[in-house]
Amino acid sequence: MANPKISTIPSPCFVLEEKKLRKNLNLLRRVREKAGVEIILAFKAFANWKTFPIIREYLDGATASSLWEARLCYQEMGSLAHTYSPAYLPEEFSEIMKRSSHITFNSLTQFETFYPEIQAFKKRKIKCGLRVNPEYSEVETELYNPCAPGSRLGEVHTNIGKKLPDGITGLHFHNLCESGAEALEKTLFNVEKHFGHLLPQIEWVNMGGGHLMTRKGYDLSHLIKILKAFRKKHHLNITLEPGSAIAWQTGFLRTRVLDITSNHGIKTAILDASFTAHMPDTLEMPYRPVVKGAVEKSDHAYRLGGVSCLAGDYLENYYFKKPLKIGDPIILKDMMHYTMVKTTMFNGVKHPDFAVIDLDGELNVLREFNYQDFKCRLG
Repeated sequence: MANPKISTIPSPCFVLEEKKLRKNLNLLRRVREKAGVEIILAFKAFANWKTFPIIREYLDGATASSLWEARLCYQEMGSLAHTYSPAYLPEEFSEIMKRSSHITFNSLTQFETFYPEIQAFKKRKIKCGLRVNPEYSEVETELYNPCAPGSRLGEVHTNIGKKLPDGITGLHFHNLCESGAEALEKTLFNVEKHFGHLLPQIEWVNMGGGHLMTRKGYDLSHLIKILKAFRKKHHLNITLEPGSAIAWQTGFLRTRVLDITSNHGIKTAILDASFTAHMPDTLEMPYRPVVKGAVEKSDHAYRLGGVSCLAGDYLENYYFKKPLKIGDPIILKDMMHYTMVKTTMFNGVKHPDFAVIDLDGELNVLREFNYQDFKCRLG
């Protein structure tokens, strides 16, 4: 069955295409099996739990960065979380232990603070890890660079010394962002350079996220070769936790034009969604989404403006074959990763619904937001 007509999709609405999601998950499963590694979902990029029954068919679980994410993993993914946080709240740590198989600490101080609680935890053995900073990254946007000078994320090698504290069985590093296999290869060179003497002391390594293996042109064979070689050389279990790769190009945000303004020759098509509230990476990264029907150049240029009152809630010119009209649909592509997990209800603007187009081409609206959702966040 064909996909539903755009006119039948509510606006604004995030729309996931199940067929495309399964295609990505199939690829990740092949990598997992050929490389002999564990691949888990990073909630920080995509956490819509109503899709977890699909994801569970292909992946090994999920990584959490907070108690609430660990609870979500336990309740909806049906597995214990690999949990990491820059710092744990003391009043939450007992609950985190109940829902985690692995707990990684950002610093030696955090490990020393909480390890006695882990030793006293009788329900099961929890694997403890330490995040390390390889002091290498190809991420150019400083906001997203975990290895920028002075970074608070992970211990540098000079802070650790020759031996890890008793109780730490794994190392974790994360320094990539939508990167290729070559960036991972260079990262592993730096990990071995700075922390190679610690690798015989551990059982596992978590290589974090940022591995955009579902991107067209990604060298999957090289990735598999790198992972197999590292695993064989150091006799370690390896975990990858990609986020964007799972939801990469699996859906869109359906919006419509509410008004068209003109100011000194600059036309702005104001949409029923907001870049700052619903797509913050478009302003922060900056990530410029592809718009369906837009062309490289034409006489019909429009800024796309968000519906919030923030002056900078817009993206610079997009070009269209013909003039836009009020009511026209505007489809922003690749809007599944780092969107819904970051949305806010700033200004009380209407939050996009969430829908899935299933394998039969049927549109299923899974979540509609209303006034009570906005009100209850504030008191």
